[in-house]
Amino acid sequence: MEILIEGVTALIAEPGRIAMMLIGAVLMYLGIKKQYEPTLLVPMGLGTILVNIPGSGVLMTGGEPGPFQILFDAGIETELFPLLLFIGIGAMIDFGPLLSNPFLLLFGAAAQFGIFFVIIVASLLGFDINDAASAGIIAAADGPTSIFVANSLGSKYMGAIMVAAYSYMALVPIIQPVAVKAVTTKKERRIRMNYNPCAVSKTAKILFPVIICVIAGLIAPDSLPLVGFLMFGNLLRECGVLDNLSMSAQNELVNLISILLGLCVSVKMEYHDFLQVDTLIIMALGLLGFVMDSVGGVLFAKLLNLFRKEKINPMIGAAGISAFPMSSRVIQKLATEEDPQNFILMQAAGANVAGQIASVVAGGLVLGLLL
Repeated sequence: MEILIEGVTALIAEPGRIAMMLIGAVLMYLGIKKQYEPTLLVPMGLGTILVNIPGSGVLMTGGEPGPFQILFDAGIETELFPLLLFIGIGAMIDFGPLLSNPFLLLFGAAAQFGIFFVIIVASLLGFDINDAASAGIIAAADGPTSIFVANSLGSKYMGAIMVAAYSYMALVPIIQPVAVKAVTTKKERRIRMNYNPCAVSKTAKILFPVIICVIAGLIAPDSLPLVGFLMFGNLLRECGVLDNLSMSAQNELVNLISILLGLCVSVKMEYHDFLQVDTLIIMALGLLGFVMDSVGGVLFAKLLNLFRKEKINPMIGAAGISAFPMSSRVIQKLATEEDPQNFILMQAAGANVAGQIASVVAGGLVLGLLL
């Protein structure tokens, strides 16, 4: 009973711990009740509660690193977990819609506007360039890329960046409709697009990940760890002789790494590091980046429409963010809300997978400029 009283007293004496435990509970609520990225938000939420309990043994045990700290050092500090997760993501992605219409690659590039917009804004606000770049990469809408870049740049806001990246990615169905509707008219959202896919050969699907690795290596060598693991996963999917490995990567590997990643990122969720004004500003900048990604993609599509006879539904531009496949589903839902017979899912999916590639390359370009 004395130990319990001491623990409760210590908790009350540091209300920041209680606040962070409540944040952890909110993350779990979003994962369980709202089903927003539950494989990450549930372990992240529970981990946040655990690391903020006074004297928590998950961080330190008898003066030695605890299990969460060991996982963090082994999986995040070494950048191993984000890279392994990319193998599974690559195995899940079908680049067919993009290969049948390579023009959609432009929207993947345009929808990275938010990254560089936030870097500029954060720098103007006085943040160190490495921290500004780490905040900007939240807009990639790609958790592994955000972790990889922020860790490589040694950002002190790692916890906020990880939480923001995955939370905002989970909230794409809420964030994107607001951003898209703000910069489009009802008439524009009702634009129909013809879908005439070109046949994509098996050889083309096999060569594509290899070619992307070579091109990315020449443009942004620092992106090769991310691009290479992503494309290796896709090669497992497309080569046709490693189906068992492909299914393992999509299921067992992704599930296991997601559990470990969600738990160990909570190491950076201690109240004295997280509950700071700068941290909240970083998270706000990440949200701004998400919005500007969508806005940038839409405005680029509207610019193209000035010169095209066959108009593009500008919402396709917003699908160019990396949140696959959530963003393409959101764009299709917006289209059917305006016109139940308007089907632009395949174009949106093509732009969405293009965004997956573009976000990784953008992260590599940021590292190449700053390292």
